[in-house]
Amino acid sequence: MIVSAADLRILARPAFWHRSSNPYTWLLYTHMMAADGVVVEGYHWRRLVRHRYDVLHLHWPEGHLNDPNPARALRWSLSILGLLRWARVRGTRIVWTIHNLHSHEGFHPRLEQRFWDAFLRCVDGYISLSHAGQDAALARFPRLRRVPGFIVPLGDYREAYVGKVTKTAARLQLGIDLHSKVLAFVGQVRPYKNVPRLVDAFRALTDPTLVLLVAGEAKSLKLGAQLQEMAREDPRVRLHLGWIPDERLLSYLAAADLVVLPYTEVLNSGSALLALSFDRPVLVPEMGSLAELRELAGPEWVRTYTGVLTSGHLQEAVAWALGVARSPQAPLDTLQWDRIAADTLAAYRSLLARVPVQHA
Repeated sequence: MIVSAADLRILARPAFWHRSSNPYTWLLYTHMMAADGVVVEGYHWRRLVRHRYDVLHLHWPEGHLNDPNPARALRWSLSILGLLRWARVRGTRIVWTIHNLHSHEGFHPRLEQRFWDAFLRCVDGYISLSHAGQDAALARFPRLRRVPGFIVPLGDYREAYVGKVTKTAARLQLGIDLHSKVLAFVGQVRPYKNVPRLVDAFRALTDPTLVLLVAGEAKSLKLGAQLQEMAREDPRVRLHLGWIPDERLLSYLAAADLVVLPYTEVLNSGSALLALSFDRPVLVPEMGSLAELRELAGPEWVRTYTGVLTSGHLQEAVAWALGVARSPQAPLDTLQWDRIAADTLAAYRSLLARVPVQHA
């Protein structure tokens, strides 16, 4: 049965509660709800059991695999997979937006492989945030070639944060000299984000006017302790390890001349788009979707490097960030949320108009 946009019922995991840690889904579904007849509800297993939905839209289905407890990870895996099969039997289409191709921590490799094998048999269609992400997903999961795929990019984050902080006010608040040249890493501190390498490369620079600001929650005690030890050896390194409230996040970004994200691997980067949303140039590795982001925003806003991050990369990027002329705002007009919500709804309608794929 074809379901029009005038009577779509969508269950999303997550939908609105995720705003404080990542406003992506809140922005997507808030704009989607503006369409006539579209109802979006946040996921709860009771809702899925008691009601029928046209679409169940999943983000980060691998999240439970970041739990170091194997029994809990297994229990969540079995629960999620059982509920997905139940939903498909009732005619609900399962849509996966591909943010990652594996769990961040890799605690349970055998369980994870079995989870992905079973999960992909439940998926009716997928959304990739970039062409590079789609290519990587198809290479990692050939089974996805059996179902329809759609490219719908990340949107900008400007409307998710209220207020504006000037560079001067931010630096005064953070106790940073107004004449300093500030590099910043802002976001969750995880091993793949390679922050110790950033600190190490920074410490090799001798310019006393440089400051490195690292702000975000360290996801392991060991990693946090390592960074604290490194920071003690160079007073130019300022650590703010912990959960970041919105008003503080704006200050960290406003204080920066350059945002550096030295990932060892990345498919998509909300942190890079967050920095651009607040008009801060970024230095990122040439991997995943970041080359596409450079093409979209322009080489005056996104600078890429290859190989391991070095002090030379940082020195050249600081000169670039401070010396290249750029517009007052990063050009993100094509990443407006009303357009992204409309494209996502179009993907739903396309799936609902097709005969569901019968997975072997």
